[in-house]
Amino acid sequence: MQDDRELLTEQENIDQGTSEGGQAESGDRRKFLTRVGWGSLAGFLAINSLAFLRFFYPRVLFEAPSQFKVGFPADYPPGAVNSQYQREFGTWIIRLQDGSFFAMESKCTHLGCTPSWMESQKKFKCPCHGSGYYISGLNFEGPAPRPMDRFKISIAEDGQLLVDKTIKYPGVPGKESNEVYPQSLLKV
Repeated sequence: MQDDRELLTEQENIDQGTSEGGQAESGDRRKFLTRVGWGSLAGFLAINSLAFLRFFYPRVLFEAPSQFKVGFPADYPPGAVNSQYQREFGTWIIRLQDGSFFAMESKCTHLGCTPSWMESQKKFKCPCHGSGYYISGLNFEGPAPRPMDRFKISIAEDGQLLVDKTIKYPGVPGKESNEVYPQSLLKV
């Protein structure tokens, strides 16, 4: 009997230790989960506060200037297309065989892709849908509905060529831009 009492006493001691340890474990778990919950809420509020504050700062689109100089007329050989300003300004500078200049927008009139100048074939070719343009910008093949657009080109005070993209000469379907817009040509 005494052994039974000792066993019961030991069992009670074990049960009390377990319940105290269990309470200690659940208390630690509760503290941990509380901290995780509050930390998650604080992180959520911080991210949303930053997004809210970002709303008050303008998103600026940096664009190339609408007027820019492209060098001196002597820098361009007759009958050549200069693609130097295509990437930065979206413009080709073209000098015809007679020495006149014009600035053409490097955008296909079909869907706005960027055609490539094919020097060996002396034409602009759009890689997307196959539109083809003569050196003057007149479309002759593919789905392009009209010739490519031109920009005003003039001589600046320092003698350089000046392109003004604010003045645009849109291509007229089936007509040569040299005839429709003689002011788009700069004779030097």
